[in-house]
Parts: sequence; structure tokens; C-alpha cells
Amino acid sequence: MARTILITGGGTGIGRALAEHFAAHGDRVVITGRRPGPLKDAADALTGVTAAVCDHTDPAALHRLAAELPERLDVLVNNAGGQTDFDADGATDLASYARDFRANLDANLLSAALTTRAVDGRLAAGGAVIHIGSIAADQGSGSYGAAKAGLASWNVDLARTLGPRGITANVVSPGYIAGTEFFRDQLADARRERLIAATATGRPGALDDITGAVAFLASPAARHITGQVLNVNGGAHPTR
Repeated sequence: MARTILITGGGTGIGRALAEHFAAHGDRVVITGRRPGPLKDAADALTGVTAAVCDHTDPAALHRLAAELPERLDVLVNNAGGQTDFDADGATDLASYARDFRANLDANLLSAALTTRAVDGRLAAGGAVIHIGSIAADQGSGSYGAAKAGLASWNVDLARTLGPRGITANVVSPGYIAGTEFFRDQLADARRERLIAATATGRPGALDDITGAVAFLASPAARHITGQVLNVNGGAHPTR
């Protein structure tokens, strides 16, 4: 039976790759984001995918989105976010520091929490909530790393809340993934080489690496996996 899947930040990068993967397997996919252009391009190019503009840090926007969604959601992927420091103006006064810190918290933690809360009543038994985290949660990257670490911690409580309804909640935590807009074209060759050298596999991550991990956590094979962080980083941050 076809599932209904909501993917935030679905117009480009990891979100679009996920939409393409799930749609290709017969699922009905709704993608969201703040930029109408990329959303329209993705929806036009992918059969079975529809798009809705939404700022997932805005409760009013989420109320409007919820009114447009199907009554049943089988999978929610909280992918919207990113390193907002790349968009900062460089000011270093305390008020600017507070503003920039909150921007990362809003984009990467609050957006996931608000979205999950907004669609909670539509999440179907046997379904899954999957957040896209980051290796920065373990290796540090200012307020961005703090936000992703907070996401993983909040997910533990979410898993306990949703578990009695048969819904799992997990985090997929990528390392460096090529083919995304994450670095805003600001990734120097030397930095890219260091990121690859830190892996055990000797290569950058690919979009397929993330879609495979998310698809597994959304599948019947993962119904007893919840409250976890699945690291997809080529061994750049090993665990035991």
C-alpha cells in the first residue's frame, strides 16, 4: 500500500533526493520549503510529488500547512535546516551573536519540534519520524552543532512519547555529503580534502548514502529501532 510521506526542505539536496527515492517506490510525497522555485522544479520533475511553501519555524505557517496535508501521514522527515552562520552579516556584538545563535536553533531544532507537533495527530500507527542531524553534533560547530545535538537529545523524549502508538523516531546524522547546497559554494578544496581524509572509506558521502539510511528507518524492517542516532559519515566519527 502506498504511504504518504512529508519531507521538509525537500526542494534541493538531501530532501529532493529523498523525495525522488520514495516517489520512485510508489509513495505519495509532499515536499515543503521556503523557496517556491526549487519546490516547483522538484514537484514538476518527480511523479507523485506535490509541494507546499512553508517556513517551519513559523507556527502560523505550520497551521496553514497542516490544513493542506492528507489526514494520514506515514512518514515525516524533518530535513529542513542548515548552517545559518553562512548567511550571517559578520557582526560580532552581543546582540548579533544572540541573533545568529538563535537562527541556528530555530532552523535546525525548533523547526523539527514545531513540525512534529503540528502534524502529530496525523502520524499513523506503524509510521516513522526521521530527523536529519549532523556529525557537527558530536564534533562541534558552534550554534549549528549545538542545535543538532539538541535535536538528538529531544528525539529521545519524542521516541518515548510516540512509541506507545507504534511510531518510531530516529536521527540520521550525515558527515560530509557531496552534491548539496550546505556550504553555499564556500567549501575550499583544502577543507574538502581534509573532510574526505577523515573518513575510513576515503570518499565523500553521497546522497544515496542518506536516502538508503532514511528508507531503512522508514521501512518495516526498522519497527523496533527508535530513539537512536544512525551515523552516516564514512567513519569520520566512529562510535562503539
